[in-house]
Amino acid sequence: MFKIGLAEDDQKIAALIKTGLEEYGYEVTSISDGQQALEIFSTIDFDLVILDIMMPGLNGIAVCRQLRAVNKSTSILMLSALGAIDDKVNGLNSGADDYLVKPFHFKELLARIEALLRRHQPEVNKKDNQVLSYDDITLNIYSKEVQRAGVPITLTAKEFTLLELFLRNPNRLLSRQYIAENAWDINFDTGTNVIDVYINFLRNKIEKGFDKKLIHTKINMGYILK
Repeated sequence: MFKIGLAEDDQKIAALIKTGLEEYGYEVTSISDGQQALEIFSTIDFDLVILDIMMPGLNGIAVCRQLRAVNKSTSILMLSALGAIDDKVNGLNSGADDYLVKPFHFKELLARIEALLRRHQPEVNKKDNQVLSYDDITLNIYSKEVQRAGVPITLTAKEFTLLELFLRNPNRLLSRQYIAENAWDINFDTGTNVIDVYINFLRNKIEKGFDKKLIHTKINMGYILK
């Protein structure tokens, strides 16, 4: 589960972001003060930090610069009502990886977060990550073998890719856009149901004959392995 730190002093916006991201399987820590945000973000490892600029204590620019002085790897997304070009340049020059202007659509925020997390995801150590498993299902990346409760399962290449994606993100809700970009490497087309079709193919192979379902649907949101 990815850990996200959120520094936002507008309680309504903070609550909307926190609730929305938690529905997609993220763990969110919300803070409303810039100085407190700096102290917490400097001592706890977060996969991504969202910073408002205009906050009490320290503003987001100051927080970002000081975070970058001690942590070069954490992704930082600047979130602000300041939308002029100079504001964006200032935010990015302070060390932010991305800059999103308020008001924003939650889908865009989610897409930017997912893009930043993919960009900063560490390279897979092949020896340590040859076999992925969850509950009673296992997948061998290099032999391409899949088993559930010791029973071999034959998958097509695309079904294998989908299962690998779910096994790398257990207990996390994956949007259809995220699945499209990571399993098909294409921009998501809302007019196609190809993702749903292939997930049904995968379900039929890994769930038929077994008591427990593994892949669950969240209507209008996506799919989750749990």
